Amino acid sequence: MQEPMLDVQNVTMKFGSLVANENVSFLVKKGEIVSLIGPNGAGKTTLFNCITGFYKPYAGRVFFKGKDITGLPTHRITAMGLTRTFQIVKPLKEMTVKENVLTGAFLRMPTKKEAEKVAEEVLEMTGLYGKKDYLAGSLTIADKKRLEIARVLATKPEMIMLDEAMAGLNQTEIKEAMELCLNLRDRGITLLIVEHIMEAIMPISDRVVVLNAGKKIAEGSPEEVTNNEEVIKAYLGERYHAKGKKS
Repeated sequence: MQEPMLDVQNVTMKFGSLVANENVSFLVKKGEIVSLIGPNGAGKTTLFNCITGFYKPYAGRVFFKGKDITGLPTHRITAMGLTRTFQIVKPLKEMTVKENVLTGAFLRMPTKKEAEKVAEEVLEMTGLYGKKDYLAGSLTIADKKRLEIARVLATKPEMIMLDEAMAGLNQTEIKEAMELCLNLRDRGITLLIVEHIMEAIMPISDRVVVLNAGKKIAEGSPEEVTNNEEVIKAYLGERYHAKGKKS
């Protein structure tokens, strides 16, 4: 049996008396797109932070490619091949788009020439090549979100965790973001995605994990999850469910 790319085991995270994640477990297999969904305050971003070293879990373990990464510094986790984007984009505004991507490329590329080659490849892949000399602060929100992805791609990751990469985008931009996710998967990159736009995330997901009030309440294929009564009640609502069944 193939070892999972990511193995989250019974992760609990507390902030004083507030329990943000409670005993959450799930696997992500190599080459999958797995989505993590749930209402605001469900603990999705907190779980991302526990996985990627921004928080050390109160309890539980996280394994990446079979190695225990629980509580490791973020730069070590990134160097192992697990990277993430952030819900609130924070480009290096006074640097160009290309320079932003170079910051990621230097993780593995020892020379500027090698790093520039990686940066240009990533800019082509993400549709930002024509804007490589723009100041990052001048980009639209859609392009800033692409730049977030480009920066992590430049680190040559095996797995990327995307935190609401489609939020605030119009329908055309959402479709482009969906295509980019599928393209990354086709290139062998495993994806774990937090997203609220169900019409975008369900068609591209292999599996879906649902959190509510910090607990995992469901896991399965998109069809299984959208037909789960507890998920409908806690998050999707009857309106989405009826729309989904009709389609």
